Amino acid sequence: MGLHTRRHFFVSALIILFLGLSALFIGPAEQSGDPSGNLPDGADSTQVADLLAQQPEGSEKTAIALFYTDDGSALDLRRLAPIAQQFGAPLIPADNMKGGIAPISLSGEDTDNPTALGERIKSLRNDLNSDLPPHTVVQVTGPAAIQGDLASVFDNANFLLLSVTAAIVAILLIITYRSPLLWIIPLTVIGVADRVAASVFTWVLHGSEMYWSEQTTGILSVLVFGAGTNYALLLISRYRDELHRHDSRVAAMAQAWAPSAKTCVISALTVVLGMGCLMLSSIPINRGLGAAAIVGIFVAWVFALLVLPGALLLFGRWIFWPQQPVVGDTINHSLWRRISRIPAQRPVTVLVASFLVLGITALGWFSMKTGLSQEDQFINTPESITAAQKLEEYFPDQDANPATVVTQQPQQVMSRLSDSGFGVQPAPAAGSWETYRVSGASTSQLRETLAGTDALVGGQEAQLLDTENFEQHDRLVIFPAVLGIVFLALAVALRSFLAPLIMTATVLLTNISALGLGWWISTKILGFSAFAPSVPLYSFVFLVALGIDYSIFLISRAKEEPELKTGIFRALEATGGVITSAGILLASVFAALGVLPLVALAQVGIVIFLGVLLDTLLVRTLFIPAIVRLLGEKFWWPRKTTHKQARSSA
Repeated sequence: MGLHTRRHFFVSALIILFLGLSALFIGPAEQSGDPSGNLPDGADSTQVADLLAQQPEGSEKTAIALFYTDDGSALDLRRLAPIAQQFGAPLIPADNMKGGIAPISLSGEDTDNPTALGERIKSLRNDLNSDLPPHTVVQVTGPAAIQGDLASVFDNANFLLLSVTAAIVAILLIITYRSPLLWIIPLTVIGVADRVAASVFTWVLHGSEMYWSEQTTGILSVLVFGAGTNYALLLISRYRDELHRHDSRVAAMAQAWAPSAKTCVISALTVVLGMGCLMLSSIPINRGLGAAAIVGIFVAWVFALLVLPGALLLFGRWIFWPQQPVVGDTINHSLWRRISRIPAQRPVTVLVASFLVLGITALGWFSMKTGLSQEDQFINTPESITAAQKLEEYFPDQDANPATVVTQQPQQVMSRLSDSGFGVQPAPAAGSWETYRVSGASTSQLRETLAGTDALVGGQEAQLLDTENFEQHDRLVIFPAVLGIVFLALAVALRSFLAPLIMTATVLLTNISALGLGWWISTKILGFSAFAPSVPLYSFVFLVALGIDYSIFLISRAKEEPELKTGIFRALEATGGVITSAGILLASVFAALGVLPLVALAQVGIVIFLGVLLDTLLVRTLFIPAIVRLLGEKFWWPRKTTHKQARSSA
């Protein structure tokens, strides 16, 4: 049996590793060129983007070259005019002659691909700066530059995120295992899993029309490292405990693998089903993230439970040096034994205190608002935004980011726009639709003015507004779907109604508290004006799906005890260290999203960091055990429990 088991672990590891390494040759995905991929289905601004993209050479976008002097002198118009004319644009001087603009039209298929547009804007800036007169500065803004900068801010950012994430995991694994050797094995396995997940996701993209962006791949890496390392921590903890009971490391792994795999299957299925609810979103990029999350969690589970055991068995007990497990040694859980006595002896006090902490931190949730302006979306302000602000100094009436109006009733629409006093410029038609650039009006004003006509209002401000409105609608659909699916998955796995109801309710309360505390930190400490529209949705889905993990780990271990009322504390004593390590690691990995250049991702990282810590240190450690202490076997209602002899292992 030992030889068969050893061979089983090694063969499984080799097969999965071979398939995984083969997947690496699929190559990286290319970002979708769909101009409306990150816009809501059916929104006015989405329809405008799609209509403009139907032009023979792709949608035309405008970049505005702003010229000014750094010493306050007048521009040398004679030398600057030929530079502007190279790009088919007139040079328009400001009234004080100290500034000037050249509206440059960009067309072609690459204008609909964010990455290609970003490269084109970089090239334009280089060309404009090649032969400037002394003391003259040129900056590029406008819709094309803003969209291009949004794509370009991710240059090398995902590599930085991957490096920071791997470093965080390595440091925390060294601290957890207190071994200079052991951490290398899980980190290597999960590192390969991350690259395989990216390749598999590429394969999924090739077979579908899903939209993704650079932030999708960044979050995918965080998920694989976070979830994969959590599963690895659980398995290695069991394996080390079993090495205290078995001479054979193969027998120890066999004893550790079965309960670990069962727990991780429940966890992974719950996470996959919860994150899969993002597929219900009306925004394609959210659906792409849902698909990425499903792929990432599945690959992380496969590598942690099928590749890692074989990798660990290649090495002897010495891999745990300097704390090598010795058969017959007592496993020391003295710290968690003391902690477990707190909810065991004072369950009511613990419940009241926990409610107070969660309630106070949730207060910020009631004042939470979403919606960031274009310039507030970046951690480090790009040139297109600073140039737009500078543009107002020289051209107060010039809009760097005008709205786009398309219509098949041009006379009626032009009459209303003229009566309203907005600035209107004709633009190339989109098929049978006449197109206009409109400045001096907000999206809401334009839509109110043009109500009752066939006009559609687009442009970047309209896209932001539509995205925020559709995100609010998505939350009404996805929030209950996630809660319902997680509850049903737990109900089936635990064969109980009350237990999953309590676990789902606690993770919901934790989520609200994390959003409230994250709102306070984002606005009062970091100075952000609001949450990005995607923050509540992403935070909720990730926290509910991932946050339930630690309660699953605890309750699954408690099921092995003969009596739940006291067994929950033996489970806390046995799993407290590894689950706390897993929670701190997952929280820290999500905090690494702060190295990415978008405010939205930094805010998501903050909220998930806080939520995972609350769930790990408060809910799983004190709140759930106190509830179980008061309910006892009723926790499993309506299932009738039968007392079985429990294993003494963790």
